Amino acid sequence: MSAVYDLHIDTDVTVQLSDCCREDAQAVFDVLDRTYQLEDIVKPGPEAATSPATTVWMATFDTAGGRHEETAPVPLTGMVGALLTGGYHAVDEVERVLARAFDIQSLQSVSGDQETEARLLLASR
Repeated sequence: MSAVYDLHIDTDVTVQLSDCCREDAQAVFDVLDRTYQLEDIVKPGPEAATSPATTVWMATFDTAGGRHEETAPVPLTGMVGALLTGGYHAVDEVERVLARAFDIQSLQSVSGDQETEARLLLASR
């Protein structure tokens, strides 16, 4: 393992968004981007807008970096399914940031030895 990987293992959180439109996914990522350093993002191509298959947007944020700006409630057009994966402290921190911008409902949490996974439903406040 590289030293860079070792430094970020506990601070990176992967966020996967599903069951939502492109605009809602962008709104959630914008909230996190104003708070944390965006490490990586995967956006579906233009065919996702017309495809009947489920679309998932995914980004990784470094909770140790970024601007850490405060955020106000953000409107969404519908519910957004979110899956957060990362270190315990980092996932808890991302969940708190999302709770300031959206109403959140925790659906499930799965804990491992080094990482945790949280499934949430996000909605407008």
